[in-house]
Amino acid sequence: MFKILVVEDDKKLNKSVCVFLKNNGYDTVGCLNADEAFDALYENVFDLIISDIMMPDIDGFEFVKTVRSLNNDIPIIFMTAREDFAAKQQGYRVGIDDFMTKPIDLDELLLRMGALLRRAKIASSKILTVGDFKMDMDERTAYLKDEEIPLTIREFNLLYKLLSYPKKTFTRTQLMDEFWNADSDSGTRTVDVYITKLRGKVSECKDFEIVTVHGLGYKAVIK
Repeated sequence: MFKILVVEDDKKLNKSVCVFLKNNGYDTVGCLNADEAFDALYENVFDLIISDIMMPDIDGFEFVKTVRSLNNDIPIIFMTAREDFAAKQQGYRVGIDDFMTKPIDLDELLLRMGALLRRAKIASSKILTVGDFKMDMDERTAYLKDEEIPLTIREFNLLYKLLSYPKKTFTRTQLMDEFWNADSDSGTRTVDVYITKLRGKVSECKDFEIVTVHGLGYKAVIK
């Protein structure tokens, strides 16, 4: 399930967008300002950000600048009451991928999100292919050529996340926060155990490698 961050200071609109996206199969986190959003970004791994421009304290432009200093790849959509060309120009300059003017057509938002997620190399069909290796998110199956590789749900989700963002490093804490329950007693070294199991199960696949980034976590490297 794709995880979306919604940053909008209008509580009613924020809730409406989050509920709509959840009803259409997305996992969402709603924040009312940039500070809340930075906390959420630290604690979660998101696939796409939807942000307002006019927010208290830190506006959308400054928010996007900071996000882009940390992550150049995550798709970002501005959702704003501003419709002047200067706002669009500044938005694209600081690194947004799309610009929508309020009132928002939520069905159109879904279409634009789908396009951006596809550009981010996440297939809308939720089938991920790397050489002879294929993963189907809906069926939770993984195949190397025609042979199925048995993966637990957590193993599948971990590998799918890594392969969706090749070369992007995910910390152990990020992976724990996303794939283990908040009340889990497991420590971050549990991630190491799962990665070791995954490496063993996909050892015959020569199209990618799960690389340890010392002191941080893991990333997938496509060969």
